[in-house]
This record gives sequence, C-alpha cells and structure tokens, in this order.
Amino acid sequence: MKQWTSILLVAATYIGTVVGAGFATGKEIVTFFSQFGAVGTIGVVISCYLLILFGTKIMIISARIEAYSYKEFNAYLFGHKWGKLVNVIIFIIVISVTSVMLSGAGAVFQEQLGVPHQIGIISTLVLCYLVVLNGLKGLFAINAYIVPLIILFGLFVFISVFDDQPFQLLGSILFDTLPDHLFWITSPFTYASFNIVTAMVVLVPLGKEIKDEHVLKWGGFLGGLGLFLILLLSHLSLSVHPESFLFEIPMAEIVKQFGSMIHILFLLVIYGEIFNTVVANVYGVTRQLSGSFQLKYKHAVLIILLIVFFISQIGYGQLLSVLYPLFGYLGLFFLGVLFMKRMPDHSGKK
Repeated sequence: MKQWTSILLVAATYIGTVVGAGFATGKEIVTFFSQFGAVGTIGVVISCYLLILFGTKIMIISARIEAYSYKEFNAYLFGHKWGKLVNVIIFIIVISVTSVMLSGAGAVFQEQLGVPHQIGIISTLVLCYLVVLNGLKGLFAINAYIVPLIILFGLFVFISVFDDQPFQLLGSILFDTLPDHLFWITSPFTYASFNIVTAMVVLVPLGKEIKDEHVLKWGGFLGGLGLFLILLLSHLSLSVHPESFLFEIPMAEIVKQFGSMIHILFLLVIYGEIFNTVVANVYGVTRQLSGSFQLKYKHAVLIILLIVFFISQIGYGQLLSVLYPLFGYLGLFFLGVLFMKRMPDHSGKK
C-alpha cells in the first residue's frame, strides 16, 4: 500500500510539473495541437508517449547516478565540459517558463477577475516562497490536491461539451484536410521535448529521493497516462470552440457558459495548476543554483523569484507564443542525446 502511495505521488508530481499556465489556460494546447484539428489529436498521442518514455528514463538514471540536481544529470549525459553549457541553457529555459507561469497568474487575475495584473504576480511569489522552503514535502502536498481536481474538471468540461455538441466534437477526431503549414508535423515532438526539459528540474531530484525503480517506472507511466487524459480532453473541448483560440485563457471562455459558480471554481483550479508549476520550477532551479554557488537555500529561492518577477513583466501571451515553440526546438537536441544514451548500471557507472 505504501509503495502505491509513492507511485501515485510520483505520478501526481510529474503531472503537476507539466500542467502549468499554458496547459491549464488552454493557450499552450491551442498553439501545439487544437489549431490543427484532427491532426492535433494524433499529435497528443505521440507527445504523451514521449513524455512517458523520457520522463521515466530521466528518473531512473537520476536514481542510479544519485544526481542532486540537473547539473549532475547533464554532466552524466553530455560530459562535464558540454554539461556546463547545457545547464546554462536549461536554467534560462526554466527561468523563462516560470516567468510565463507568473505572467499567466497575472492574466487570470486581470482578464477573468478584474484584479490588477501585479497583484496576481506578487501574491503568487509570496505563496511560492513559503512552499518552496519546505522542499519536496511542499511539492507533494500541493500535487496531492491539485492534480485530482485538474482531471475532474477536464472530465466535466469534456462531458458538458460532448452533451451539448456531440457531432462537432467527433469532427475534431475525423480527418478533413491537412493544415496549410507544416508545424503540425513537428509540434508533438517540440511539445514533448519542451516539457521534458522543463520537468527535468523536478524529475531529477525526484529520482534521487525516491530511488525505488519500481515506483519510478509506474509513477512515470501513470503520470504520462494522466497527462494524456487531461491533454486529450482539453484539446477536444477546445476544438469545438475555435472562437476561444484568440483569448489569453481560452478554456475559461468555454467554462463561462456553464455559469458563474463553475467559472470561479475553474479559475481556482487554473490558478492552482499555475502555482504548482511555479513552485516545482523554482524548487528545481534553486537546488541547482544553491549547489553551484554554495548559497543558502532560502537566499537562492529569493534570487530566483526576483529574476522571474522582472521577466514576467513582458506579458503572458507574448512570452508563451514565442518562447515555447523556440524552446521546443532546442529541446529536440536534448531528447536525441537522451534517447541515444545507454542506461547506467545500478552502481551508477555508464
């Protein structure tokens, strides 16, 4: 029973790390999948298979080499010289993505609640600081509550849309014509690579802390399966409402039709998802920063939070639509190396 509890916590942490502002609001799903219609549905299947495969491999390698942070993991993967360069690139990517999350929190407050953008950002930073100080325990506690709510709300929206517009929903599965541009071919791979690179900051310490490979394998599989379910349900629901694609928070535009109470509850879930990923990313890069420069953990947290605060001022939609696809292409190189790298033996040797 205890082992299955650990498996579910690993799965929930993986899901919670990937499901951030872009995923929760629907903006990320529109960018990579829903705008391509039925072809996007195939993209969802491919990307989630890759998330299971590579997410599990990262955790098991980390457990075997006992990597404290992604610094040690990349040294194993690329060697010490090139590993330093990759660490810098991943640090920039994760910091940028965390800034998108913060800006997304501001967008939820401003666009949906009419509360000033900066209040959403600053309140998120303060809460994040308090949770990150508790390390993995704080991360597990959040995911245990947030992830089940994500799945339940995804099911609710899908069933409601299907009940109202079943034929339009089926149209998002059946082929009509191929999209004009070829981004639909690369989108599942760039989406998976982007999310694996950003989730790595949590998956690496998770592998080291858990150590039990049976738990890590099942946790990676169930985590990827959960992501597939949430992603597929959200993609299909969004495909029925292409008019929502223009909004910063397209999923909220769909939920509005179910009444103000459901809309407010959904905004709480969205904010929980955003906050969850901010905490996960800050926790991961803080471990790397404190380990590299011998900083006190709480000081490293404050430095990271200040950096992401200033970047988040650029704006949510602009950051997401430009940075996410770019980082996805950069991540393809990382996935290629990870795919080719043989697993170390149980002593941590190559």
